[in-house]
Amino acid sequence: MRFLLFILAAMILTAAPTAGAAEGDSVFGVWLTEGGASKLEIAPCGEKACARVVWMRNTNYMNSKDGPVGTEKTDRQNPDPALRSRPILGLQVMEGLTPEGDWWKNGSCYDPQIGKSYQCKMKLESPTELKLRGFIGFSLLGRSYMLTRELSTPGKSAQNRETKGSIP
Repeated sequence: MRFLLFILAAMILTAAPTAGAAEGDSVFGVWLTEGGASKLEIAPCGEKACARVVWMRNTNYMNSKDGPVGTEKTDRQNPDPALRSRPILGLQVMEGLTPEGDWWKNGSCYDPQIGKSYQCKMKLESPTELKLRGFIGFSLLGRSYMLTRELSTPGKSAQNRETKGSIP
């Protein structure tokens, strides 16, 4: 009986660090953008990764230069007029990223502030930092952004998904 308890205790102790590391070693989760204006949820989309805006500091326009003050921010800069009325909250802004070694590559990222799409790739720098690189043509001709992992807050992410739908 003691031997069985010892084996059970050993299994629990060796499994616990692995379970915690799995979340920290994954690009999936909620990430705070540079400047803290929004949060993206990166999730699996089939065998690829995609991301959706799940939180914004200001969901309504605050300046009349950007849009009608007090109304919900929309994809006003989109080159396709039919898409300009889409709310930014809930908008899919990354898609098609596939894992290649340490990097997730061959994806596209959309910047709703200027209405442009870029090629992008991302790499987990640490359990709490994700490097995102957007570029046109060559990775050298682009810009890097550092995203910070949102620590788990029960109910927040699920509440946003219920309101705007989950990532397909």
